[in-house]
Amino acid sequence: MKTVYCLCGLGSDERIFSKLNWDGVDVHYLPWIMPSAGESLSAYAVRMSESIEDENATLIGVSFGGMMSIEIAKVRKIYKVVLISSVSNRLQLPGWMRLFGKMNADSLLPRKSLFSFRPTKIFEPLENYFLGASTEEEKKLVHEYRANVDPVYLKWSIHQVLRWNNEWQPPALYHIHGDKDRIFPYSLVTPTHTIPSAGHFLVYQEAERVSAILREIL
Repeated sequence: MKTVYCLCGLGSDERIFSKLNWDGVDVHYLPWIMPSAGESLSAYAVRMSESIEDENATLIGVSFGGMMSIEIAKVRKIYKVVLISSVSNRLQLPGWMRLFGKMNADSLLPRKSLFSFRPTKIFEPLENYFLGASTEEEKKLVHEYRANVDPVYLKWSIHQVLRWNNEWQPPALYHIHGDKDRIFPYSLVTPTHTIPSAGHFLVYQEAERVSAILREIL
């Protein structure tokens, strides 16, 4: 039986994978762990990798989870890496993210709470738009992610995304992406598999098509 370890997106949890068909797959979920003060991305990847027991495991990462999958593949043997709605190197990050990283814009975010300083209900529609969350079920799920994410972890993660300088790619790398992704624009990435008319939330919205592609890859 094939073994996979799934890494969800920034601030989300394993529910994002809940609609996928895992028949014939031994699936595990790697939960995000709290970063230590000043911890580097590579050091964090080492700690995350300690939960992986299978030498022939495949990593499946959504968004920031895809970036972390690549970082883990740098520090331990991984059979395959599958990115979903993610990027594989720094040049695939949209320009505004790289610019914000150079400007240290994330340093302006409050450490204690990233959401208490703003009228969340006003900004939620904009955030849902970029994520591609459209149904009430999807909006409720994303709202719960926002409400429950740890602000220290969130700020650390944003810092890592904005400054990601990766140029290395795993030997067996696969990439599933929607051509309507508003977080990581399709024009900047080079996916091995494209899902037409799908956005950033495709692992949840297009689970049947994603499952079919994963069966081919695995």
